[in-house]
This record gives sequence, C-alpha cells and structure tokens, in this order.
Amino acid sequence: MPKKTRSKNKSHSGVDKKGKILKTKRKTKDLDEVQANMAAETARHLLNQPIDYDIPGAAQHYCLYCARYFVDDHNLQHHLKSKVHKRRVKDLKTEAYTLEEAEQAAGKGQYRPPRSVHVPDDQKKLYKMDTDSVEDVISSDNK
Repeated sequence: MPKKTRSKNKSHSGVDKKGKILKTKRKTKDLDEVQANMAAETARHLLNQPIDYDIPGAAQHYCLYCARYFVDDHNLQHHLKSKVHKRRVKDLKTEAYTLEEAEQAAGKGQYRPPRSVHVPDDQKKLYKMDTDSVEDVISSDNK
C-alpha cells in the first residue's frame, strides 16, 4: 500500500501577500521627512491647506507630526491625546538618523550622538513665531 503524503493546507494560501499589502498600506512618513515638514513655511502650508474633498476632512484637520488627516476636529483632538501621537512626538525630539551619522558609527570620523530638537506641543506654534516677526518687519517698513 502506498504511503499517503500530507497535503498542504489550502486555507493559508496568500497570507504572505496580504501581510505585505497591509504593511505598505499603513506606511507613514519617516522621521526625517516629518522634521523637514516642520520648517516654518512648510508647516504653514500643510496646516492651512485649501479645501480638497478627495482627502479626509477636506484637508482641514491635519496632524503634522504623524502626517495624518482626520475627518473632524474632535477626532484630531482625540488623536493629540493618544499614545501613538505622544510616542511620535517623543521620537521627533531627537535628530533624524542621517548618512553622516551612519558613516561615523562605522568608523569614518568621530561619532557624535544625535542632538535634541525642540518640538512644541501645539503644532501651530511652529510657524506663529515666524509670522509674528515677519509681520513686525512689514509693519515697521510701512511706517
């Protein structure tokens, strides 16, 4: 009598493909990209976007640190209190990992630990100070 071979379970076919799709679906911006967006002019543009109905919340409710859009202000305020947002802000408080830092860690040059970066709790404070100083200069030029 021939020996029976165990057949492969068909219920798990394609699991790897779905996992890869979900990983790329939930991909967020890296820390260096978010720190580049924290510049005053870019932050002003991202936080005051024109109405776009293809984006959730018509692009009016945006978390700059997490690079996420929200449907309404209530959901944005709830997100700002969440552990995910606080963890992201904590990660942004250190300087982003760069190629120079990788080379220094590998032995090319002297290693310098990453510096701390100031990240305000309220994301609108990123550009308010810059706009106030610009408005003061404009008003003094008009006099």
